[in-house]
Amino acid sequence: MLAIERKNEILNKLRLEQRVLVSQLAAHYGVTEETIRRDLDKLEKEGYATKTYGGAIWGNSTKTDLSYTIRNKTNVEAKRTIAKLVCSQIVDGDHIMLDDSSTSLYIAKQLKDKKELTVITNSVEIVVELSDVEGWNILLTGGRLKRDTMALVGSQCHQMLQNYHVDKAIMSCKGVDSVSGITDSSEDHASTKQTMMRGANTRILAVDSSKFEKVSFVKIADLEQIDCIVTNRPPEKSFLQLLEQRQVQCIYPTE
Repeated sequence: MLAIERKNEILNKLRLEQRVLVSQLAAHYGVTEETIRRDLDKLEKEGYATKTYGGAIWGNSTKTDLSYTIRNKTNVEAKRTIAKLVCSQIVDGDHIMLDDSSTSLYIAKQLKDKKELTVITNSVEIVVELSDVEGWNILLTGGRLKRDTMALVGSQCHQMLQNYHVDKAIMSCKGVDSVSGITDSSEDHASTKQTMMRGANTRILAVDSSKFEKVSFVKIADLEQIDCIVTNRPPEKSFLQLLEQRQVQCIYPTE
């Protein structure tokens, strides 16, 4: 088998199973573990994988912004679960801000049955997704386009966001940690989320369970600066107790 064929097969396995082990791949392909590590190095540089001890996981890097096409195919079921739970917190007529995360895109899709929403976002993707919804007021910020995430960032983005006050700001992040708080991989994205938080009555963090006890590059906020975390699985008991102490509601599936 050619090296490129092996790498593509590993990529498909990552997409399907979300994680791979070096030892298993080496045995399967009859090559050395070092050869597999080189394959995983290439996939990580291309933005498809994040290397872990003994293997790799699909996308989900806390240090880099994956392309929006990759992000939208990562942890899909978790994002759908989160989107449904967030939708239950939104009522007809709400004014909301949505960040440019792939989780917010799934939330936008789930919200389409709501009536007379006002949505302010810096995500080009979300605006395209909602362009056919009637009776809504949709506002896209100005700013500089980050092509990898299809997001508008920078001073013009902040200036527009600062003009509005909304019922709820909904955002995601790269890491949620008991000590370091809420973090992201980019100063541009972190500062945009901070501006959204300042303009909202209720601040909702929509984040899948893989982000708990992870720390990324830039701090967005302390845990107590948000009102609610919506996730697909309950965090560890100790973390839930910490959230309760800091008066942060945590919403997750009960079954």
